[in-house]
Amino acid sequence: MIFVVMAIVGLFSGVVGALIGLGGGVILVPSLLFLGTAFAFFPDLSPQKIVGLSVIMMIFTGLSSTLSYMKVKTVDYRSGFIFFIGSAPGTILGAFANKGLDLPSFNLYFGILLVLLALLLLVRDRLKTVHWFVEHGRKYKFIDNQNKEYVYGYPIWFAMLLTFFIGFASGLFGIGGGSMIVPAMILLFLFPPHVAVGTSMFMVFLSAIVNSITHVSLGNVPWIYTLAVVPGAYIGAKIGASLNKKLNSDTLVVILRIALLVLGLRSIYEGLFSS
Repeated sequence: MIFVVMAIVGLFSGVVGALIGLGGGVILVPSLLFLGTAFAFFPDLSPQKIVGLSVIMMIFTGLSSTLSYMKVKTVDYRSGFIFFIGSAPGTILGAFANKGLDLPSFNLYFGILLVLLALLLLVRDRLKTVHWFVEHGRKYKFIDNQNKEYVYGYPIWFAMLLTFFIGFASGLFGIGGGSMIVPAMILLFLFPPHVAVGTSMFMVFLSAIVNSITHVSLGNVPWIYTLAVVPGAYIGAKIGASLNKKLNSDTLVVILRIALLVLGLRSIYEGLFSS
C-alpha cells in the first residue's frame, strides 16, 4: 500500500512539475510530510529522508521533461548552464544546512516558503514585466511556432546571484527551484513562457544531480522508496511536458496556488504547535 501511495504521489508530482516547470519537489515534499504526520504512512521518513528522496526524483523528472522540451526546441541551453553554475554551490550549502533542522523547524520554514510561493503565483499575473534586466544584460531572441519574436536577456552576474539563493532553497527543502526561477525568468528576464519552463527543467535536472550527490553522501536517501517514486515521476513528467504543449495551464496554476497555500499554512501550524 505504501509503495502504491508513493507511486501516485510521484506521478502527480511529475505531471505538475513538468507542466509548469516546478521540478516536482514542491509537490512531493509537502505531500509526504502531510501523509507522514497526518496518517503515519511513513514513520521512518524524517524531513532529511524526504528531501533526499525528492532530489533523486528530480533527476528523473528533469531528464524526462528536458528530453521532451528539447524535441520542440524550447530549451535555452546557454541560459540553463549559466543558471546551473549559479545554483550549484547554493544547493550544496542548502543540503548541509538541512542537517540541522528538526521536524518542527523544517515544517515551519518550509511552510513559510510554500506560502510565499503561493503568493508569488497569485500575484505574478498582476505584476508588470521589468525591462531593466534585458536592457542592461545579454540579449537573446526566440521565434515561436506562430512566428512571434521574443527578445529576452539578463545581466549574468545578477542571474548567477539569484540562482545561488534559489539553489540554497532547493538544497535545503528538496524542491527543484523552478517554482522560483520561472516567475523570475518571465517577469524580470522576459523569457517566453514555454522557453522559461523548458530551460527551468534543464536547470532542475543539472542541479538535482549535484543536489543528490550531496544528499547521498549525507545518507539522506531512502533507496527502497525510490523504486516507487522514480518510475511514477518519470512517467508523470512525460505526461506533463506533453500537456504543456497542448493546454493553457492557468487552471492548474490556480489549483496549485490553493494547494500550496493550504499545505504551507498546515506546515507552519505543525511547526509551531507540534510537540
